[in-house]
Amino acid sequence: MSTSLPPHPHASLRDYLQLHLVILAWGFTAILGKLISIPALEVTVWRTFLAALGLAVIGKMRGMSLMMPRRVTFIILATGLLIGWHWVLFFLSARLSTASVCLAAMPTIMVWCSIMEPLFNRSYRWSKGELLTGVVMMGAVWLIYRFEFTHWWGFSVGLISAFFAAIFGVINKPLTARYSPLLICLYQMIGACTACVVLLPFFGKENFAMPSGADFLWLLLLSQFCTVGAYIGYLDVLRRMSVFTVNVVYNLEPVYGIVLAVLIFGERERMSGGFYLGASIIIGAVLALPFLNRRRSPAVEAPQAN
Repeated sequence: MSTSLPPHPHASLRDYLQLHLVILAWGFTAILGKLISIPALEVTVWRTFLAALGLAVIGKMRGMSLMMPRRVTFIILATGLLIGWHWVLFFLSARLSTASVCLAAMPTIMVWCSIMEPLFNRSYRWSKGELLTGVVMMGAVWLIYRFEFTHWWGFSVGLISAFFAAIFGVINKPLTARYSPLLICLYQMIGACTACVVLLPFFGKENFAMPSGADFLWLLLLSQFCTVGAYIGYLDVLRRMSVFTVNVVYNLEPVYGIVLAVLIFGERERMSGGFYLGASIIIGAVLALPFLNRRRSPAVEAPQAN
C-alpha cells in the first residue's frame, strides 16, 4: 500500500492555520505531561493505548484493512518501542524540571538525525552545514546548563528523549515510503504500549488502575487531540503543502510550548535570561537547518509527531 502524498501547489490560508494548530497541539504535550498526576510510564501506557484505539476506529471508518505483512508488522512494532521510550523520557523530563526545559531539548532531534542518518544508510557523508549547526547547538546547550543548573537532570533526560526520537525517525523513514502512515502509526502505538506495559512491574506502581477525574480527561485530550487528531491533520495538510514548508513550521513547536507553559503555569515556568538565550539559539539553529538542507537536496524529511 503506497503512502505517497500527491503535492498540491495551492496551499490556502486555512491550510497554514491548520498546520499551526497541529504544531500547537504537539507543543501542548509537555504541559499535559505536567498536568497529569500519574507517573510518566503510566501516562505513556494510556496515551498509546487510547491513541491506538482511536486510529483503529478511524481506519475502520475509512474502510481500510488493518492487516499488514507479518515481517513488516514486527519491524513496526519494534520501532514503536523507541517512540514509547521517547515519550516516557519526555514526560519524565517535564516532571523533573519544567515544561519549558523539556521543550528546549526537543529541537536537538534534528541534529541527532543529521549525525545518525549517514551511519544507518552507510553513506558516511555529513553535511558541513549540519555539523556547524550541531556545534552551535552544543554551545547553546552548555549555556542552558550554565544558567539553569538546578534543572540539569530534567534537561539531560530531555536530551536522551530527543536521541531516542531521532533513532525512531531514521528507522521510520523507509517504512513511510512503502506503507500507510495511519497503519504505521497504529502498530507503533501498539508496540509502544506493549513495551511500556512490560516495564510496569519494574518501574510502575503496583496499583496500576484506570485514571480517575481530571487525569482521564487530560489523557483523552493527549491521546485523541495531541496524538490522533494532530497526526491526521498533519497528514491532511501535507497533501497541499511542501514537506519543506511543513518542516520549517514544525520547528516552532518549542516556541508555542514554552509560551503556553508560561501562560498556564506562571512563575513556576519563568526561567533566567540565559535559558531563553540558549533556547533561542537552539530554535534559531533548527529553523536555519532546513534551508541549509534544501540547498543540498530538494527533499527534506518531514517531522515526527510528539
